[in-house]
Amino acid sequence: MADSEPTNTSTTPQMSPAEMSGLARRLHARADSVLMRDQPGQQIDMRTAARLVEQLIHLRAELRRAADATDDESTERHLREILGGG
Repeated sequence: MADSEPTNTSTTPQMSPAEMSGLARRLHARADSVLMRDQPGQQIDMRTAARLVEQLIHLRAELRRAADATDDESTERHLREILGGG
């Protein structure tokens, strides 16, 4: 018997935009730290991860604005599901 619950929902708590921003700042700071100067590969990875977090913050904000602006209930519900109910 098929389960009516979506299979792609996450039970992991969502990070707030402020928490994600803090994470991005910490990743940038660690990449720029003296300790990473002799590890250019890790520096690049940390900077890339920080940029991805920043892009995720922007994407989530745009999805939230789209959900707020749409008049279509199905689209709004779907966008809010993507956002984790937020």
